Amino acid sequence: MKTEPAALTSANIVAFISGIFDRSHDAYLGEQVTMPQHMLQGATIAQEQGMADEVVVGALLHDIGHFAPEFGTFAMSDTRDRYHEQLGARLLSDFFPRVILDCVRYHVAAKRYLCATRPEYFSRLSEASVHSLKLQGGPMSDEEVAEFERLPHLEAIIQVRYLDEAGKDPKMTTPDFAHFAPLVQQFVNLHSGEHR
Repeated sequence: MKTEPAALTSANIVAFISGIFDRSHDAYLGEQVTMPQHMLQGATIAQEQGMADEVVVGALLHDIGHFAPEFGTFAMSDTRDRYHEQLGARLLSDFFPRVILDCVRYHVAAKRYLCATRPEYFSRLSEASVHSLKLQGGPMSDEEVAEFERLPHLEAIIQVRYLDEAGKDPKMTTPDFAHFAPLVQQFVNLHSGEHR
């Protein structure tokens, strides 16, 4: 029986996310990998490079909002933004600490930030990422950059953004979600314990 988002608890959220990874085989945003492959690649690279656990989980979950049924998955024919980063943060908000939520919520803004502050970053973007950048507002203004730089988890957010661009290799093999599930559950437990 499929769990609906309204019925999610700290006891079943990890199984719910696992089900998303298991069920989805759709291509990712015009890329040559599926959405789960993309997220697993980012998390795997983060873990292999010894990044902080919150960055690993942030990379693993950053695009979870693409699975929100009310908006559907981004397509190259889109003419409007679907705000998947906000949907993802909302889905996870009751179960994860702020740093992970910020990695999810601001990974799109981080692309706009990096395009504004590090011109070489734009060359990393795939065709699909360039298209979505246009829909998302293009590079940040100076005022937006100044505001973005005040975010408390800026370093982790930027790391997840770079992992987002790196996780698009059709030849890369990764562990499946089960490999990361205990770490994901640790963060759920930590958050749950802090809010009792």
